[in-house]
Amino acid sequence: FNHANEVTEESRAACDRLVRAGVPLSNQSVLLKGVNDDPEVMLQLCRALFRARVRPYYLYQCDLARGVEHFRTPISRGIEIMEYLRGRLGGLAIPQYIVDAPHGGGKIPVGPNYIVSSSPTHTVLRNFEGLMVSYPEPVNQGPVTSPLATRRGGAASARKPLRGGVAALASGQLNCLVPEGADRMARRRKIHHGQ
Repeated sequence: FNHANEVTEESRAACDRLVRAGVPLSNQSVLLKGVNDDPEVMLQLCRALFRARVRPYYLYQCDLARGVEHFRTPISRGIEIMEYLRGRLGGLAIPQYIVDAPHGGGKIPVGPNYIVSSSPTHTVLRNFEGLMVSYPEPVNQGPVTSPLATRRGGAASARKPLRGGVAALASGQLNCLVPEGADRMARRRKIHHGQ
């Protein structure tokens, strides 16, 4: 299935018969320009598949094959779609975005990068909305060669506080950065004010 319109009553009934017979079902879609290269269209496909008990397994970047150039989209578009899905579907309903690399490179999973920065003491993570958080790493990691980690309790804590940004998150001086105008803040204000 490449579009939710293909998940018809007949195809759902056929999937149901296969599932009842014990056949696990997975779907491999191809990202196609003008067909399913819209985040909302892909969301509807994944939801329709999941309701039909078909796991959205792979979303393939359109191959470098003769005669299909008009269907190809930039990889960046596929990454945007994957990030959109991440915030709206449970894990089992999110396919892996795959590029079948030319020259026998094989299947390579690609997607948004949620790690912004890392240090021996903290990793800075970004969610699908752009919220950045500082995640403290375990303290007892054994032998460490990084000067940042060895100064942790001494000179590092005496350093001048950073103003903010990713550096402050990576050092643990800041816990969270919320992008201006983020939807999550509007939702929280509504909940807090009972609207």
